[in-house]
Amino acid sequence: MRIGSGYDVHKLVEGRKLILGGVQIDFDKGLLGHSDADVLTHAIMDALLGAAGMGDIGKHFPDNDDNYKDISSMKLLYQVLYLLKKQNYSIINIDATIIAQKPKLSAYMNAMKKNIADVLEINESQVNIKATTEEGLGFTGAGLGIATNAVCLIEKIA
Repeated sequence: MRIGSGYDVHKLVEGRKLILGGVQIDFDKGLLGHSDADVLTHAIMDALLGAAGMGDIGKHFPDNDDNYKDISSMKLLYQVLYLLKKQNYSIINIDATIIAQKPKLSAYMNAMKKNIADVLEINESQVNIKATTEEGLGFTGAGLGIATNAVCLIEKIA
């Protein structure tokens, strides 16, 4: 078994949609990035790639490649699953924490969890997503951005 850890952060800006876990969140700002800037999915991808010893999303999906401009991170997550399957890895579980002062995310958690599980072809019980604030501290507390930490456990299958 192998453990992976992932982290991602993006700046909140006007004029962009806020996408987390493939779900469009009702908010007046979105995350700035080359793709859809889905910090939840990016952190999960980095955790999975790290656990498998395959680098990170920057290696596989560089932000200077126009093929990934505004792409859905769900499509990238599926490509990560393909890479894991090629190396005979199976996902045991994923646990992620979204760090955001606003918006409140509880109403969206089940949809995010379902999206991640569906794309990765695992049971929803293998995915845990939670959200917290930094009590007004730091850049997330000031509402300047959103961050996510993710961990995963994978295993090699015969």
